[in-house]
Amino acid sequence: MEWLTHSQTGFRQAARYLLSMRLAIVGLQLVAIAVAETVITLAHRAEALILCLLYGVLATLGWLWFTRRPPRSPTSVSLGLALDLALIGGWLFLTGGYTNPLVSLLLLPIAVAIILVPLSQSIALTLAGIGVYTALVIWHSPITEGHHDANLAQLHLAGMWVTFAMTAVILLLVVGALARRIRQQQAQLSNIRETRLRDEQIIALGLSAAAVAHRLGTPLNTMTLLVDEMRSAFPDPVLAEDLAQMEKQLGLCGQHLQQLTSAATQAKTAQLESISAHKWVTRLRESATLLWPAAPIDWPAKVPDCRVAVDATLDQAILNLLANALTASPFWVAVSMRCAENNRVEMIVEDHGDGLEEAFQDSLGEQIVGSENGLGVGLFLSNATIQRLGGTFKARVDQQGTTMIIDLPGVDTDNASLGGSK
Repeated sequence: MEWLTHSQTGFRQAARYLLSMRLAIVGLQLVAIAVAETVITLAHRAEALILCLLYGVLATLGWLWFTRRPPRSPTSVSLGLALDLALIGGWLFLTGGYTNPLVSLLLLPIAVAIILVPLSQSIALTLAGIGVYTALVIWHSPITEGHHDANLAQLHLAGMWVTFAMTAVILLLVVGALARRIRQQQAQLSNIRETRLRDEQIIALGLSAAAVAHRLGTPLNTMTLLVDEMRSAFPDPVLAEDLAQMEKQLGLCGQHLQQLTSAATQAKTAQLESISAHKWVTRLRESATLLWPAAPIDWPAKVPDCRVAVDATLDQAILNLLANALTASPFWVAVSMRCAENNRVEMIVEDHGDGLEEAFQDSLGEQIVGSENGLGVGLFLSNATIQRLGGTFKARVDQQGTTMIIDLPGVDTDNASLGGSK
């Protein structure tokens, strides 16, 4: 297997555009020779034709080389563009030198060099192009075998128009395509860099959470022992009831720590569970009821008949969003679910709060944002979890409140056995 660097991949993709540019130049040169021969008699027609054919052959060989064995450095690309300048300059020397209206073709390799190669090499190629043009001014050969001044003037004016039009088209198709390709690669690199930074933040938060969970185990065990000793030392019925409530809360804290540990293990092994939407909503409702017994959450009465791939981290992400909604709207929160197109499942969380803060509206869940209500980390982790499972997280704010939409990929019924379907 051949492993290519990022620059080699870019050169391989650029090879097709370079071949198109070179063949277009060759075609334009051949057409120019054919048109010129109908008006005047060229002095070096045979040599110009041979040079055009040689240019076409070298262009094809260069494309094969770039495709099969991409260069490891831009120096090879610069040498190829320098050869383009030499071949174009040689053809111009045989067809009138600087008086040939196709002399603007020398700009095409320079324009490509500005995009593909480093600044120092592009400067060198620009100076080489200027040098070729200067040489054509100083040394020139006769273009015709006789005197055809009137025909030459008419042919020069027509050639200037054709050269401008063809150069503009080649720049648009070749140089424009290369520029768009580079912008796409830069956008992909930027997304990868942002994803990596986000993952590093998530890892840091996970390590902090694991450390806190480990440190909380000892105080909880100590408090449980103290509750047992207090129950034995003070057999007061009123105090016993309070101690039982305290013991229940300590047990609930221990369960949460165990869930945190199991969720971390499940996320590490990337285990997904295929479950029906109805059972998933029921599970979320039970968890929310344990966390907020009196919370005014309006759960859906009817859930669509579809399946989703979930894990414990996704459940926690939805609960984080519910916690944010309850903080903003403590009197009403609604949850609904629907099947969307392309086998997608959407969960909608609505509230009548004041809406998201301005910082969250600009970059919802893309980074940790400071907040007086402490919602930044929760939104960040929820968005990261949803994206990791192939979903998207969007929000809409209006005068009625905030609507958060969690779009998740559905699971086909035929492929429902995805790690323990239920």
